[in-house]
Amino acid sequence: MSAVHTGSTIIPETSGTIPRRDMAVIWVLLTAAFVAILNETTMGMAIPHLISDLHITPIAAQWVTSAFMLTMAVVIPTTGFLLRRFTTRQMFLSALTLFSGGTLIAALATGFPMLLVARVVQASGTAIMMPLLMTTVMTLVPPASRGRMMGRVSVVISLAPAIGPTMSGFLLDHFGWRAIFVVVLPIALVAMFIGWRWLTNVGETMRAPIDALSIVLSAFGFGGLVYGLSQIGGLGNGTSSTPLIVALVVGVVGLGLFLWRQVILQRKDDALMDLRIFLSKDFSLAMTQMFLLSLAFFGSITVIPLFLQDGLGLKAVDAGLVVLPGALAMGLLGPVIGRIYDSHGTRVLLIPGSILAASMLWVFTTLTVDSSVWLVLAAQTLLSVGLALSFTPLFTAALASLNPKFYSYGSAVIGTVQQVAGAAGIAVMMAVFTVITTAGGGTEVPTAVAAGTRTSITIGAVIATVTIIGAFLIRKPEDAGTEAPAHAGH
Repeated sequence: MSAVHTGSTIIPETSGTIPRRDMAVIWVLLTAAFVAILNETTMGMAIPHLISDLHITPIAAQWVTSAFMLTMAVVIPTTGFLLRRFTTRQMFLSALTLFSGGTLIAALATGFPMLLVARVVQASGTAIMMPLLMTTVMTLVPPASRGRMMGRVSVVISLAPAIGPTMSGFLLDHFGWRAIFVVVLPIALVAMFIGWRWLTNVGETMRAPIDALSIVLSAFGFGGLVYGLSQIGGLGNGTSSTPLIVALVVGVVGLGLFLWRQVILQRKDDALMDLRIFLSKDFSLAMTQMFLLSLAFFGSITVIPLFLQDGLGLKAVDAGLVVLPGALAMGLLGPVIGRIYDSHGTRVLLIPGSILAASMLWVFTTLTVDSSVWLVLAAQTLLSVGLALSFTPLFTAALASLNPKFYSYGSAVIGTVQQVAGAAGIAVMMAVFTVITTAGGGTEVPTAVAAGTRTSITIGAVIATVTIIGAFLIRKPEDAGTEAPAHAGH
């Protein structure tokens, strides 16, 4: 296997200045990632419209989002290898071609099967964008400016989900569900044209064969786990547990075989996901912290809107407005938090962030049908601030602790951890919510909904409390007097 130079910019070791050409590359990728994530968050609101327009069941309609999530879980683990095997331009144009093609198919969909295929194609492109963006940022941006730039990445991650439901709600009310794709498509095509015209290659590519067995094992492993976890919430409705058990068994066995295969392949640098990144203690600690936070966060933000609507009687649009300030705060604080990271490291952010996030989840465990909407709004906003203080320093410090040639694998792991942890958090907390609510009389009974909310979010609060300990252990690599530990990359 040999390396091929693709014309990347060499990172200045002592300067925090980012060359204009490199900033242009990053802005193109930020724009494309924003469009992809914006699209990802629009379909939840469209499910009732799909049920009516396409004459399908709620379970079938849910596959519009489930198929997207499953595809992401299967593709993301492969991106670490793909980003080393192919050039930046090849990966970017492939991602935008898949995303744009899927969006066009969705806009023209004549029925549910065609829409489902479109979502899978879209997700294949979306899965590539965030690892590509994070790997490029780590490669081009000098260590002194990485926090600031990752703060901008967090703006994309946070603002797109905040805008997505509001935008889709407006389009659904006035133009129908196809309008969502009609609006997104030209933005994606413009981003693809700009990238085709001006995007330059970053880093080196490796001439290495793609291991087909690893891809199959990854699909069964991560796909089986995410699918199995997504079925847990339906157990309380009399759904058979057999598909869930089979999926989880296939997932665990597939994941085990996948990891074993990677250990063998990484000896000659051919692994689909090189596990030597976990030799970095800082990376491993950061990933554990991120897994726990994602577990608590994604489950909680799924339950809270249900409490607002069925427990407090708010309309869907009003419930969306309650959680909007938190999402906006999370995004707008990103650059500020990034600058603090660059100047002062991780602990000044992680310690107050984890304490704030855990505290707000404990506040949610006290909710009743008499609770004020303003209490929920304040707690949700402060929870989002706590998470903003945590996520940006976590993934910046995690990647910075690796040897540069492992950035792509680290980015892939971050995406995979968020997908699997998010699916697990949503599955477990929704299952508990469903069981408690059903026992109390169902979602038509506000007190039952409140009880289900309190019990399910207690799980998230306990998990988040554990992260306070981790906040004291994780450090910025420069704090230890090095930028990329050799043992993490050799």
